[in-house]
Amino acid sequence: MTRIRQLLPIVFALLLFAVSIWAISQELHHYSFQYIWQNLQAIPKSRKSAAITLTALGYLTMTGYDLLGFHYINQVLAAKKIAFTSFISYAVGNTIGFTAFSGTAIRYRFYGAWGVSKIKIAKLIVFTHLTFWLGLLAVSGTVFLVDPLTLPKILKLPFDSVHPIGLIFLLLVGLYFVLSLKWKKAIKIGSELFAFPSSIISLSLIALSAIDWGIAAATLYLLLPSDPSLTYAGFFGIYILALTAGLISTVPGGLGVFETVVLWLRPPSLSAPEVLGALLAYRVIYFYLPLLVALGLFVGQELFKRRVS
Repeated sequence: MTRIRQLLPIVFALLLFAVSIWAISQELHHYSFQYIWQNLQAIPKSRKSAAITLTALGYLTMTGYDLLGFHYINQVLAAKKIAFTSFISYAVGNTIGFTAFSGTAIRYRFYGAWGVSKIKIAKLIVFTHLTFWLGLLAVSGTVFLVDPLTLPKILKLPFDSVHPIGLIFLLLVGLYFVLSLKWKKAIKIGSELFAFPSSIISLSLIALSAIDWGIAAATLYLLLPSDPSLTYAGFFGIYILALTAGLISTVPGGLGVFETVVLWLRPPSLSAPEVLGALLAYRVIYFYLPLLVALGLFVGQELFKRRVS
């Protein structure tokens, strides 16, 4: 039985790897390797290098969610351990989806091993999921009001533009803050009290979300062909709409949905193959590369634990 328990983490890592390979194959099976390679080669090396740098900065920014979460649950843990676990969790969850399973399992595995109680990890997970949607609604709502893009018909929504969606999103954010200020009573589960995060933490998370998605949008923007008609500010609105549609679709990584919205809203001066090439490069750099690094870190950490024990 002890032997089985020792092998379970490695089996879990291999399972994540298998699911990740499946997700990648589902995304790329329509395209030949030669086609993908040609599109990647067409992007200047300097832009690809800059995109990789921005990706590293983006995933570093994501660790801020867990750092704020540990402040919320009033738990002390070394920042490097939080960053390590957070990176693996987001790199895996962003690509293969099923974050309720993958991100939760990874956090329980590492934070639990470093002495964080199960109830506190559960509290942290509730915090990260709640505040993720708070950030999405706040950032998307603001962008949709400032830049009311025309909605792609393929989404089959009853609105012609994103303006009404922006209003709805910001009303939900306002409702959240009203509830957090009015509902002071905490819910006790076990030894832990579950309550709304403070307004300072909530506002910090919204700001962090804006930085996070601003970096992600800049990564894809760098990979697109230069076009005077597409500024970064204008593209940010397209990116947020595509991101929101992909997340709401619940498809792992927004596969297909995200790309469809970006292709639909691209300027007429950019051809579909050019944009698709940039999207493929973005998938490889922003999703698959961090995933492979995270899985390598995961397996390496488990092997190191086995060797030490």
